[in-house]
Amino acid sequence: MLNLQLLIEHTFPKMVMKYKWRIPCFYLDNRPICFLNQSKDYVDVAFWHASHVVKHAGQLVSENRKKIKSLRYRSVEDIDDAVFINVLREVEYIKNTSFLK
Repeated sequence: MLNLQLLIEHTFPKMVMKYKWRIPCFYLDNRPICFLNQSKDYVDVAFWHASHVVKHAGQLVSENRKKIKSLRYRSVEDIDDAVFINVLREVEYIKNTSFLK
C-alpha cells in the first residue's frame, strides 16, 4: 500500500489523502479520485470514475461492485507503474464528469 501511495503522491503532488470509512481516500481539487483497500491477499486501488476509463479498462476489476472498478495487486512486483499512472491521469482528466455513466 505504501508503494501505491507513493506513486499517487508522486504523480499528483497536490493530491490530498483523507481517511473515510477507515481507509485512505485520495482527493484532487476536492474531488474523489481513488481509495486503497486491503483485502486478505491483495490490495485494491478503486476508482469512483472507472466507468469512464478507456485506455486500460480491461485491467480494471469490478467484482461484486456496480460502479466502482479497481486495479488489484497481490505483490509489489505486480504493479505496472506505467499502467497505474496512466489510469490515475485518465481519472484525473475525467474527475469532473458524473460518477455514473
